[in-house]
Amino acid sequence: MIEAIIFDFGDVFINLDKQATQNNLKKMDILDLPEVLIEKNKEYEQGFISSNEISEHYQSQFPKLKHDIFLDSWNSILLDFPEYRLRFIEKLAEEKDFKLILLSNTNENHIEYIKENVPFFNDFKDCFDAFYLSHEIGMRKPEPEIYKYVIGQHDLKPENCLFIDDTQENTESADKLGFHTWNISPSHEDVIDLFTIKKELF
Repeated sequence: MIEAIIFDFGDVFINLDKQATQNNLKKMDILDLPEVLIEKNKEYEQGFISSNEISEHYQSQFPKLKHDIFLDSWNSILLDFPEYRLRFIEKLAEEKDFKLILLSNTNENHIEYIKENVPFFNDFKDCFDAFYLSHEIGMRKPEPEIYKYVIGQHDLKPENCLFIDDTQENTESADKLGFHTWNISPSHEDVIDLFTIKKELF
């Protein structure tokens, strides 16, 4: 029996262009990120370094990269948030049939951008019983610890939870812990079709 639905954010509710940041950096002849920056990205996603520090790390590697251009490139991954998906989660919240949890790998720059550009962000956030952002809790998917942390906070068992994420390594990690999962494909699936696509669980 499903007691809780745990949702990812990007490409589940808000649409993403995952190549956009890389493509924008290529326009400035930044073709490959050194390993040190890839690791700094992960640290930033866990809140271990600040927004100013991540910008400084990029600028130290690429001195011609100005802060405002870096920030625009960084946030270019974020596209639109269709309002019909807000209506979907609002209806679920109103029905109160499941505990609703958001679990997202994200960072301060992205969340600040979303707050400024998605007028109903607070309404969206209020639909959830818990709203876990990687940079606020110091953990990131697909680390098993983050899933264990979430269910521990709510006295849940993995077999009573459905975890929805667009990244296969994240759903595979949750699978190994006993969660029901849906590795959603944003190109041809939509979260609002949850109860059709995963009807065997409900």
